[in-house]
Amino acid sequence: MTPATISELYERAVLHGGARTAIVDGERRFSYAQIGAHAAQIAAALQNMGVDRTTRVAFLMANCAEYVFCEYAVAKTGAARVPLAVLLGNDDLAYILNFSRCDVLIYHHTFAERLSQIRPGLETVKTFICVGGDERRTPGGDTTLHALLASSPPPFVPCPVEAEDIAGIYFTGGTTGRPKGVMLSHRSWYYTYCAEMLEFGIAEGETFVFVTPMTHASGCLILPVLLKQGCCVVLDHFDPDLLLNAIQTHRATATLLVPTMIYVLLDHARRGDYDLSSLKNILYGASAIAPERLKQALGVFGPILTQFFGQTEAPMVLTALSRAAHVDPAFDEADVLMSAGRAAYQAKLRIVDDDGADVAPGEAGEVIAQSMNMMSGYLDNPEATAATIRNGWLHTGDIARISDQGLITIVDRKKDMIVSGGFNVYPREVEDALFEHPAVKQAAVVGAPHEKWGEEVRAVVVLHPGEDVSERALIDFVKARKGSLNAPKAIEFWDAIPLTNLGKIDKKAIRARFWGGQQRMV
Repeated sequence: MTPATISELYERAVLHGGARTAIVDGERRFSYAQIGAHAAQIAAALQNMGVDRTTRVAFLMANCAEYVFCEYAVAKTGAARVPLAVLLGNDDLAYILNFSRCDVLIYHHTFAERLSQIRPGLETVKTFICVGGDERRTPGGDTTLHALLASSPPPFVPCPVEAEDIAGIYFTGGTTGRPKGVMLSHRSWYYTYCAEMLEFGIAEGETFVFVTPMTHASGCLILPVLLKQGCCVVLDHFDPDLLLNAIQTHRATATLLVPTMIYVLLDHARRGDYDLSSLKNILYGASAIAPERLKQALGVFGPILTQFFGQTEAPMVLTALSRAAHVDPAFDEADVLMSAGRAAYQAKLRIVDDDGADVAPGEAGEVIAQSMNMMSGYLDNPEATAATIRNGWLHTGDIARISDQGLITIVDRKKDMIVSGGFNVYPREVEDALFEHPAVKQAAVVGAPHEKWGEEVRAVVVLHPGEDVSERALIDFVKARKGSLNAPKAIEFWDAIPLTNLGKIDKKAIRARFWGGQQRMV
């Protein structure tokens, strides 16, 4: 069976959805039929401008209904989409646009000022399309999406799109250097969507609130929700009251959050003012969640959490922990709260040592995977591709342990591991121990330089308001749980912990605090 393309999946959703409401964006509502009509018009206009299978179209977009129209339209033309993380710096945005040789840039009007700063350094982008805002303020030479929708281009000419054609180029976070461009084919996305519908418990007629960036993980769920004839409620930024009000107003049944957002909701003083009884599924992932906070979330929201683990190179679903599995009495509670679930149905996973040999259950090793949704490779980087995909196995760079029952616990990123005096220390295990202390709101652990041991364990901690605990007390707290090797040798108390553009703890920024002036960072 040949996998369906993104365009074919959208066509199926539109055909079946008809006049039903598909998108709610503020006061605006769009039916499935309107999605199809807008996408067809945009695709015809793009094709008339020369966009085809050789074209790369970048998206610098806020969450909005137009994102969906444009994603569908670009897929119809056969062009490759290049989503840009809006919280990246201007230098990284310009690098990505130039490195991927983008021809077209579709941007939201709220980013017009940023675009003016990077525009002079762009080498290949010739067509700029502005979404929303006052058309009279659109820079000269740029067109607008509104103009494309109002134009009268020649009828769209269907073009052949193959399963292995590149549908999108997604750039990694770049925390260890320049971001790499992950090439994802229509085949990769088809199997990603199938896995999500199989593993995530997406219900028929779901009302799903999109609050994390559509240019990242959130966008991976648009089609699964539409294929289930659901409704996408679009929020353009995360604010706890905005999200909670949207759930209450629209009787939303599901949403996707990163752990830091869950923490904000748990700590939100007015959470109880909202009716969240309609909510049946909180998907979470992108970074590890602290077991104590997960236990708290289950107590507050009930058994409605679904965890996933994947990476850009194999989007979203390598492992999953279903809502039922979170509270399954067959599992030890501590094991479940630590784990990322079990291997997804479409994935084969192994835990291996540095020589590629499988480790015993309970021992730490690197997660390697085979999955139908794996990337086609890194853009113009065959060396990195060969280093990551070896003998058909995707080397994730994540260190994990597997239990006798198949539960996989992600211990840390391989590059984050601390080597102190020849012994391996996994920061996540230390962070989880810190989170057990009732005064700790946030924690991050990194390796810092040490003359004798090479590296020592350092922690930065944010306390809950009104709480007070000494550095010595926290160090002893961890020592009692994890032993002297894993206990931090020093703890700093910060007002906030820096996050990456994807909402993960920015370990690179934290390390810079301790490694400044050093010849190397390890």
